[in-house]
Amino acid sequence: MTLTKPPTGARSTEDIAAAVRRLRATYRSRRTRPIEWRLGQLEALEQLMTEREKDFVAALATDLGRNPVDAWLADLAPVVTESKYARKHLRSWLRPEKSKLPLVLQPGKGWVQREPLGVVGIIGPWNYPVFLLLSPLVGAIAAGNCSVIKPSEHTPTVSALLAELLPQYLDPDTIAVVEGGAAETQDLLDQALDHVLFTGGPEIAKAILAGAAKHLTPVTLELGGKSPVIVADDASVKVAARRVAWAKSLNSGQTCIAPDYVLVDRSVRDEFVSELEKAITTFKSDGDLPLVHERRAGRIRELIAGANGRVVRGGGVSGKTAQLTVIVDPDPTSDLMHEEIFGPVLPIVSVDSLDEAIGRINAGDKPLALYLFTSSRDTERRVLDEVSNGGTVINHLIYHVLAPGLPFGGVGTSGSGAYHGRWGFETFSHRKAVLRKPAKPDPSFVYPPYNAVKERILRALF
Repeated sequence: MTLTKPPTGARSTEDIAAAVRRLRATYRSRRTRPIEWRLGQLEALEQLMTEREKDFVAALATDLGRNPVDAWLADLAPVVTESKYARKHLRSWLRPEKSKLPLVLQPGKGWVQREPLGVVGIIGPWNYPVFLLLSPLVGAIAAGNCSVIKPSEHTPTVSALLAELLPQYLDPDTIAVVEGGAAETQDLLDQALDHVLFTGGPEIAKAILAGAAKHLTPVTLELGGKSPVIVADDASVKVAARRVAWAKSLNSGQTCIAPDYVLVDRSVRDEFVSELEKAITTFKSDGDLPLVHERRAGRIRELIAGANGRVVRGGGVSGKTAQLTVIVDPDPTSDLMHEEIFGPVLPIVSVDSLDEAIGRINAGDKPLALYLFTSSRDTERRVLDEVSNGGTVINHLIYHVLAPGLPFGGVGTSGSGAYHGRWGFETFSHRKAVLRKPAKPDPSFVYPPYNAVKERILRALF
């Protein structure tokens, strides 16, 4: 592939409007409709992830202090997996779906066919600035759309790299990158896009919804919340502790589906805390973990100071770093227990029963994820039936986000809509209903004027 240096991402109101006009012109040309174009673009996206891995690793290290293994594992490899899955299944997703018709519509045929929405926007966060932008892009491309990508201003190196590389590898007339902050995001929303997918926090989501509402732009929201872990008295405690420690240390806890707090049965609490400390030491996660900026570090310091619990590990915050901190039984009224932590602090809350654990979760907002450690199918069924949340993982954490066959999304304040795999394809598609009727027969009883006989026939048919 011969690469040419493209312009940087659009920033001014005029440039953003011009970029969207360019994409609309391409979409009207029907260039994105053929399946061959879609498959080719997905393959090119995979090529970008593999050929320029070192560039992305360096950018992620600059912006987030992420090491090369975590950069590949958390940001690059999942995009390739998602794209390969879409290429494998795209032909079947595009196949018209037959629908049965009632007697009154016979003879006839009905079906649903998928068509692209047009020009869609994907607004990403800073914590996984490649994965959480390009994974939704897979669905948008598979559905046949043109796309505008808006990276986070808090990861400027990654943002600039995406602005440089995406138009080189993908069809430059079907992709645009908008750089900048809140003002540029609102300028983008003012272009009356055909759909927007936003990943981030609830406060910014409100501004996204307000901006989109002016043009009746449909929005998919991927938010967060306080994702709990339940450790039942029959759990494999050592395994639970090791897996919780791993999931909490990933990206310094700056993950929307990170375990936010652990509800552990009092009978196994001390064992769990002990095994958790061992795992943190083994993983070498007890050093200073990088945070996105000093403001986040300052907030982590405040959450620890106001917890009023027993700090059994960590507690240090310095500059843009913090130690992985474990706090046992913090004050239930503290900010730590009411605010999404989004950092390396893990509250451990003792509970006396599964009823208490379920009650505590249901007393708050619906979480994006819920993690349950148990060997009991009855416990499993109760949690699945009695707690409303985005997604549940049993005896592990986080891995559901890597399963293209499962929808990923929240409910209530943790989000609306879903993507990944077919669900991403459906999010960026319009499901068009089609009904075909033959010219004959054309019975007269369906037309006025109506009489008693006609009415009896119609009532029987309907």
